[in-house]
Amino acid sequence: MSGTDVEKGTVETNGHQQTHRASSASRSRIANPSTLGLFSFASTTFVLSMYNATARGVHHPNVVVGMAIFCGGLAQLLAGMWEFVTGNTFGAAAFSSYGGFWMSYATILIPGSGIVAAYAGNASELSSALGIFLICWMLVTFFFFIVSLGKNIAFIALFGILTVTFACLAGGELGSSLATTRAGGILGLIVSFIAYYVGLSELLESEAHPPFRLPIGHLHAKND
Repeated sequence: MSGTDVEKGTVETNGHQQTHRASSASRSRIANPSTLGLFSFASTTFVLSMYNATARGVHHPNVVVGMAIFCGGLAQLLAGMWEFVTGNTFGAAAFSSYGGFWMSYATILIPGSGIVAAYAGNASELSSALGIFLICWMLVTFFFFIVSLGKNIAFIALFGILTVTFACLAGGELGSSLATTRAGGILGLIVSFIAYYVGLSELLESEAHPPFRLPIGHLHAKND
């Protein structure tokens, strides 16, 4: 069997040419993981934002720990890994990053981690530490916002408002301002609904016969 035969994907046998199936043909088709990532992000953001907005008098966010670990964390991280396989660098980086964010935030709230306990008796130091933590994620989100400027209107709105959300939450911690934290919670709710919208749009787009479609304001043709 010559090198030419290998390149052409054929093998000469008893004078007959047998077509060698490409390995890609046997690979299973990978579904679009973006809806999983967006719904996971939106759901966890919605729950925590309701708490930050002190909905129904809730002031302790600990119930979000389970959501942050498994939904916003693990599910979103998996979506990010699958986005790497599809070749979507932006989606892979975003979902993996925010999956890591939710896991790290959940770890802070878990008593067994000892993180909050380390600041016992020094609430102002804990607030400052959380404020710096949130500023870091504000910066990461701003970087995603810059890239989103070349994608679509929905992503621009999502990452733009999310950047301001992190800024408000950081300001609430650093300035011990409940009103600023509540503002961050309200903005977070807006972000969650945008993420739900984009996720539903992606889900409908993946269907062969969707009942309707949701525009997200593409700035360029999809094949650009």
